[in-house]
Amino acid sequence: MAIDYKQSGVDVAAGDDLVDWLRASQNTPMPHQDKIVSGIGGFAALFRADFSGMKEPCLVSCTDGVGTKVKLAADQGRYHSVAQDMVAMCVNDLICCGADPLFFLDYYATGKLDLRAAKEFLAGVRQACVESHCALIGGETAEMPGVYAGKDFDCAGFSVGVVDRVEAWGAHRVNSGDKLIALPSSGFHSNGYSLLRKVFESDMAKWVDTLLVPTRLYVDVVKSLKSIGGIHAAAHITGGGMENIPRVLSKGQIAVLKPWAMPEPFKEVQRRCGMSWKQMLETLNCGIGLVLAVDGAKSDALIARAKEKGHDAFLLGEILQGDQNAEASWQIDNYSGEGPWPV
Repeated sequence: MAIDYKQSGVDVAAGDDLVDWLRASQNTPMPHQDKIVSGIGGFAALFRADFSGMKEPCLVSCTDGVGTKVKLAADQGRYHSVAQDMVAMCVNDLICCGADPLFFLDYYATGKLDLRAAKEFLAGVRQACVESHCALIGGETAEMPGVYAGKDFDCAGFSVGVVDRVEAWGAHRVNSGDKLIALPSSGFHSNGYSLLRKVFESDMAKWVDTLLVPTRLYVDVVKSLKSIGGIHAAAHITGGGMENIPRVLSKGQIAVLKPWAMPEPFKEVQRRCGMSWKQMLETLNCGIGLVLAVDGAKSDALIARAKEKGHDAFLLGEILQGDQNAEASWQIDNYSGEGPWPV
């Protein structure tokens, strides 16, 4: 019996239609449009490297996905928000060294291409890229029957930015006495969903809107904060929770955090799953999306600017110097992580 590619489950024409729609529906220039030599539709995209004014320009690259949050999005038929998750998980990492995003590529894979779902997803990717001062210049859409069943899909993002090496943030800049500023999360962001789907499966309808709130984008606010100066390092709080903070500290340094007002959804997770608060803080973001290590003299101005930009920033703690030979660490001031959360 004769069989062609479409009969086997792959509709090439539908994929071409999606690319045509994406190009035709772009009504305004992308960020960095003047540097895009060729973009969506070819085999590869060309981006003009023009970094005048930098002493040692370094390209910065990040890649990430959304994890099992995509399963919840597929079950609910809601794709726009997880598109922002995908962009955010990449660009929020990229800015942690002080880099500016340049361009973004996406990968979207499903068993059978649903043009409505794919358009909703890609529209979300494009919007999040614009909000992140980042050009969407290419990507890949894959139909993979037999790999993904029903409405299941997966996605991944790839972002590239630039930083002047002499200005880059990191552990080498963090000093004892630096203050820590927290920028709140918009919710659970894109981590822990294998746990969260189980925790809320008995009353998912009540919690689904909360669980599908997209990961907050921090590019714009950090871009504004950089003009004030005084930022030494940044930690994107994703999987592993507060364990992400020591990643930007040197040996012997301790991030001493003050307890903060925990958002109610995180308290509900703790009540339902029975983890200690120490375990919670090592698993979920617990209401904090980005932590900045800053010069103490600049902390008030930085917090005020973040608030002006719509982020309810607050002083989270400070950096202390411990044993020079010990690994960098974090702790909650006067709290072991066991028993009720103190705020």
